[in-house]
Amino acid sequence: MSGNKLPNNLPQLQNLIKRDPGSYKDEFLRQWRHFTSNMEVFKLKPGSYSKTVDELTTFLAQVSHCYPEVLKEFPEQLHDVLQNSATIIDATMRMTFVKALIMLRNKGLIQATTVLELFFRLFRCQDKLLRKTISNYIISDIKNINSKHKNLKLNTTLQNFMYSMLRESHPIAAKMSLDVMIELYRRNVWNDAKTVNVIVTACFSKVTKILVAALQFFLGKQDEAEESDSEEEAPQKTAKDLVLAHRVGRKTKKRQKKLDRALQVIKKHKKKKKAESFNFTALHLVHDPQDFSEKLLHQLEQTNERFEVKLLMMDLISRLVGVHQLLLLNFYPFLKRFLQPHQREATKLLLYAAQASHELVPPDALEEILVTIANNFITERNSSEVMAVGLNSVKEICARCPLAIGEDLLRDLVQYKTHRDKAVMMAARALIQVYRHSKPELLHKKDRGKPTEATKEHHTLVYGEKATYDHIPGAELLLRADQEQQDQEEWESCSEDEDDDSDGWIDVHHSSDEEIEDKAPAAEEPGEKRRQAQEVSVSRIMTQEDFKRLQTIQIAKEAGLSHTGKSRKRKRPADNPTDSGELPNLGDIENVHKKRAHDKETRLATVLAGREGRQKFTGGGPNRMNPKASTTNREKRKNKVFGMVKQKLARKERRSFRDKQIALRNSLLKQMKNKRK
Repeated sequence: MSGNKLPNNLPQLQNLIKRDPGSYKDEFLRQWRHFTSNMEVFKLKPGSYSKTVDELTTFLAQVSHCYPEVLKEFPEQLHDVLQNSATIIDATMRMTFVKALIMLRNKGLIQATTVLELFFRLFRCQDKLLRKTISNYIISDIKNINSKHKNLKLNTTLQNFMYSMLRESHPIAAKMSLDVMIELYRRNVWNDAKTVNVIVTACFSKVTKILVAALQFFLGKQDEAEESDSEEEAPQKTAKDLVLAHRVGRKTKKRQKKLDRALQVIKKHKKKKKAESFNFTALHLVHDPQDFSEKLLHQLEQTNERFEVKLLMMDLISRLVGVHQLLLLNFYPFLKRFLQPHQREATKLLLYAAQASHELVPPDALEEILVTIANNFITERNSSEVMAVGLNSVKEICARCPLAIGEDLLRDLVQYKTHRDKAVMMAARALIQVYRHSKPELLHKKDRGKPTEATKEHHTLVYGEKATYDHIPGAELLLRADQEQQDQEEWESCSEDEDDDSDGWIDVHHSSDEEIEDKAPAAEEPGEKRRQAQEVSVSRIMTQEDFKRLQTIQIAKEAGLSHTGKSRKRKRPADNPTDSGELPNLGDIENVHKKRAHDKETRLATVLAGREGRQKFTGGGPNRMNPKASTTNREKRKNKVFGMVKQKLARKERRSFRDKQIALRNSLLKQMKNKRK
C-alpha cells in the first residue's frame, strides 16, 4: 500500500505495537536493526547529535516491554555508551539515554544497582539539568524500593558505593552524593546508623561545600546550595530592610503598593522554605561521639575557613558535648577567647557555651567561662542589653551545671535584682530562681525565698553524685490522699443517712481534747516517709491517674502549699534541662524584656484610640465674638505655601554672636537707667 507511513512514523507505530505486539513484530525488527547500525556510527562520533538515534532510542524504550527477549542487549548498549563516554557525549543525546534507562528501570528490565551506580558516576558531568534529573530519580527510586519493606541488601550495596563516592576527587560528584544521602535520611528512607556515620566522614572533607553541607545536616539547617539551585530565587532584601527603606523618602501610594508587592513575594518565598528542625536522632546514631568531637575540635583549631564555617563547627561540637555529656576540656579555653561583646555573633557563642554545659563537666572548667562572661559582659560600662545577655547566659550554664559558679560571684550577680533596667533585673531574678531549687545555700538568706516542703526535702548533690531512689518520690502522699478521699465519702454517706432520719434524734459525739490531739497528724520523720513510699511503690501498681495525682501533689509542695492553710503562689521550677536532653535556644540568651518599637500604623492607631470621647480641637488663636469674621494677615500667612513667603523670610538674616552681645549690653544698660529713675 503506497500510503503506508509506518516505518517513518514512529509514534504511530509505537501506539500500534502496544495494542498488538505480535502483528507488528516485523516492523519493530526493522527499526531495531536500523537503530543498531546507526548506534555503531554514533559511537565513532559521540560528541555529535544524531536525530535518528535520538528518536529510535525513545521508541525502543517505550515498546521494550513488548519484546523483552529481542531487546535484552538494549539496556547494556545504553549503559556502556554512558559509562565509557559520558563526559564527551552530546548533552541532548546523553539526556535521551538517561531517560531511556529510567524508563527501562521502571519497567523492571534492568537492575537497580546497575542503573543507580551509573547515575552516581554521571554526577561528574558538567550538566546542571542532568544532575538534578538524576538526583530526583535516585531519591524517588530508592524510596519506592523501600516503601513496603527495607531492602537491606540493596541499601548496603548503595551505601558502600556512596561512601566511596564521598571520597571522590571530583567535588561536584561528592557533593551531589552527599545531598542524596541527606535527603534520603530526611525522608526516613535511610535513617539508620550507617547513613549517619557515612555523613560523619564528610565533616572532615577538604571541600568547603561538602563540609558545610555535612555540618548543617547535623544542625538541622537547609543547605545554602539547595536554596540557590531553586528555580525561583529568593529576594535579596528582607522584610525588615524593605520597611526601613520605605520610611525614608516621600510617602506615596505608588511606593506603598511597591512595598506591599515586595513583602508579598518575601512571604510567599518563606512558605516554600522548609522549616528548620533539629533532629537529636542523627547525633544519637553516631558510633563514637567522643572521637568525633575530638577530631572536629582538632580540625577547628587548625582550619583556615571563614568565620561562619567555624561557627558551624563550634555549634556541632557543643551539641555533641551536651547531648552525649562528653568531656572535652580543651573546647572551653578555645571558646573563651571569643566571648567579647564586640565579637561577631556574640550571642551564638554564648549559646554554644551553654550547650556544652552539663553536670559531668568539672566545675573548674566552666567557672573560667562564667568569670570571663562576668568580666566582659556583666559590667556597668556596657549597655543594659549586653548585661542582660550575659546574665541570661550565666543562668543557662548554671541551670545545667549548678556547681560551676562560686558563692562570691553568684552573690555579686544577684545584686543586679534591683537594677534600674528591667532586662537586667529580670535576668538576675531568673538566676536567683535557678539556685533556689538547685543549691539554695549559695544564696544569701534573704534571697532564698519562703521555705516550702520541697525545699526542706532538698538534698544538694556534690560533683559526680546522682540522685538515685529505691522508691517513687512522693508515693507516700498517695496514702494520705486516699485516706482523705475515704473520709470524705464516709462523711457524705453519713450526711445522707442523717437526712433520711431527720425526724428522729441525732446522736452527737463529744470528743475530748486528748482524742483531738491523738487524731492530729503528727510530724512525720523523713525515715517514716521513705518507708511509706517504699511500701506503696512495691505493693501498688501505679496507673496514669496515680502519676498525675503525684505530679499535682509535687507541684503543690514546690509552690509552697502548706497544711497550715496559707499558700503563696509561685511558678513551678523548670526541670533540669540536662536530664531531659534538651538544649538551650538562642531566644533564652537574647531574652531581653523591652517593648519593641511600634511602626507608624500602630502608633497612629494608638493616637486615634486616645482621642475617642474627647472634644475636637477647633484651632488656636483668640476666640472671636463673630465666628464668621475674617482672619488676620498673620493667620493667613500660616496657611500659605512656602514659596509665597520665602522671600520675606530671607530678609530676616541671623544675627551674629557679636550683634547679640551688643544687643544684650544695650538692654542691660537701659534697664539700669530705668531703675535709677
